[in-house]
Amino acid sequence: MAAKITKNGVLAGKVAVITGASRGIGEAIALRYAMEGARVVVSARTLDEGDHQLPGSINGVVKTIRDAGGEAHAVRCDLSIEAHRENLVKETEATFGPVDILCNNAAVTFFVPVTDFTEKRFQLMMEVQVYGPFHLAQLVLPSMRERKLGWILNISSHAALHPAKDTGGRGGTVYGMCKAALERFTTGLASEVYSDNIGVNVISPGLVATPGVLFHKLTEGRPESAITPVEHMSEACLRLVHGDPKDMTGKITYAADMLKDYDLTPADLIAS
Repeated sequence: MAAKITKNGVLAGKVAVITGASRGIGEAIALRYAMEGARVVVSARTLDEGDHQLPGSINGVVKTIRDAGGEAHAVRCDLSIEAHRENLVKETEATFGPVDILCNNAAVTFFVPVTDFTEKRFQLMMEVQVYGPFHLAQLVLPSMRERKLGWILNISSHAALHPAKDTGGRGGTVYGMCKAALERFTTGLASEVYSDNIGVNVISPGLVATPGVLFHKLTEGRPESAITPVEHMSEACLRLVHGDPKDMTGKITYAADMLKDYDLTPADLIAS
């Protein structure tokens, strides 16, 4: 059966913001949320196809959702810029209403050894992957608290785990720092807003063959069995933003574990 939009799905009427959604995992999450009835705000820096060296754009993702009968809106946002983050939330509220689900997926990554890492690149990675999600959470939490309902989902990586001493690291130390900080932010915030009925979780995908992963050649030398289909990640991310927030919060989890623990069957995604 072809993938389709279900207007009365588990996210019916919910307003979801997904950052870094022009391609890859963010795009898949946006499509899956829309398939379950969410009104989706698709955000990234790449507005139109050709604006970036990698394929994909937020306008393209929005077209796919709308062509399938869903509701979506594109907001260009550079998460390293405070005014862009503020505008993302304001434009979402003006278009669809208060944010029910915030998915912090956007990332900027440089694989460079510590000795060669510039301050400019360090500050950019921390701004986009740590302070950006922190600030967006600050912007959406007042409304969530007032309504006593909401979800924040942060996208991490196995890079947050401590590496073995003899692996070399491939220059991923700063990336791992960012993701480790994001995970600690998640559990801390989950504790702070538990009584407000707001669920806060963080998930790592495994190795997904996204355009960015392929660009950095991270799949080289890996067997096909080590590659996680993007549909597995999008299904896990769906499960982490519905139900009772008191029972689904403070999780540091992984796509494969979510599929197993909740007996999830990944759905095919709507296609352009």
